[in-house]
Amino acid sequence: MKTELQKCLDGEVFNTSDPELLAIIHNARSLTKDYNQTVSTDSDKRQSILKHLLGNVGANVNIDTPFYCDYGQHIEVGNNVIININCTFVDCNKIKIGNNVLIASNVQIYTATHSVNQDDRLVENWDSDSGIPYFRTFALPVTIEDNVWIGGGAIILPGVTIGKNSVIGAGSVVTKYIPENSVAVGNPCRVIRKIN
Repeated sequence: MKTELQKCLDGEVFNTSDPELLAIIHNARSLTKDYNQTVSTDSDKRQSILKHLLGNVGANVNIDTPFYCDYGQHIEVGNNVIININCTFVDCNKIKIGNNVLIASNVQIYTATHSVNQDDRLVENWDSDSGIPYFRTFALPVTIEDNVWIGGGAIILPGVTIGKNSVIGAGSVVTKYIPENSVAVGNPCRVIRKIN
């Protein structure tokens, strides 16, 4: 029988109030609080916290503060990556960020989602001990390949892959796959030209 964490990572409906998942979330909240309170020049402490918070952190990674995430351990970051201020990563499933990636301020990456059918979202009976309603949730991974630049305020939705060397315009809402070597903008985000 699968754990709720395994269901979550397999893209199946999972119980967001599961004790194992809540423990991971509370740990991530504690570490992000510590990280957000560090002095920006204390690179040793910041890198130490990131190594405990994230699933993988490459070399030359700068994540500016404040930074928010849900689980932390499902985020993998390659080498030479800048994540600017006030980014939020809802990493119920994997978020994989390649090498040489620039992520501007206020970018939001979501892996969690719910059914569009209202009757399929809310479970009437949930574990009242946690005090958190149990909505039927599932999560799909997000992949940002090498050399991608994501403009400020962009929103990346569950299941999206952004191909290598591509640029996502500021304020875009990325709802589907963006091929490599593309400039894509808008809501919904669409390719407006190829990069030679």
